[in-house]
Amino acid sequence: MALDPSQIAVHAAPFEQPLTNFANRLKGGQVKVVAIGSSTTAGEGGIAPYPQRLLADLRIKFPNVEIEVINRGVGGEDAPLELKRFDHDIFDLKPDLVIWQIGTNSVWQPTGPSFADTTKAIRDGVDRLLGAEGIDVILMDLQYVPAVLTPAKKDKAIAMVEAISQIAHERRVNVFRRFALMKGWHEVAKISFDRMVDPGNDARLHASDWTTDKMTWELTDAIAAAVNNVPHGA
Repeated sequence: MALDPSQIAVHAAPFEQPLTNFANRLKGGQVKVVAIGSSTTAGEGGIAPYPQRLLADLRIKFPNVEIEVINRGVGGEDAPLELKRFDHDIFDLKPDLVIWQIGTNSVWQPTGPSFADTTKAIRDGVDRLLGAEGIDVILMDLQYVPAVLTPAKKDKAIAMVEAISQIAHERRVNVFRRFALMKGWHEVAKISFDRMVDPGNDARLHASDWTTDKMTWELTDAIAAAVNNVPHGA
């Protein structure tokens, strides 16, 4: 019998910060989201990427709103290179919400950016986003997959997750805690990596269609809850 995702008890941690700008734009009937990141954002292996699914899911949550989700993912990049694209791929588009998926390639790629360069770029990027008027920020941390859980990489992966969380706490922005969510699916809900990882990806890095779909619903639910937490009149 196929596993029903609705029966999984593990859910994403709620956001700690309200999405005030996004909520106000919803009231006006029109919102724009920019998703920037690497292969999780861009899409890999023919699997529909999460921004495409997020658009459909948000339209279900907010049916009377004109919603645009713009995908600015580039496979293989991480924060230092993505930061260089901010003017063209974020600020020129004037989004109300930016979802920045970060950290994986610094951990996984042998020649990827250093830990220090990546975390500095994340801090600098968040500061730039917060310095722009009218943008809410969600950081998306690493995927919990075999490629970043090897003995050589696991400690660095955990350190990167912790660094992203610390930056978000300091800057008071939200984190979509994908690493913890997927870890819960695997260790608590007992979902196998064969189900969670794209079977066509020999590196055991990229998420499966099932994972991408379930993750996007969790992200959508977290966004909707954060909208509901915005104080009236904010």
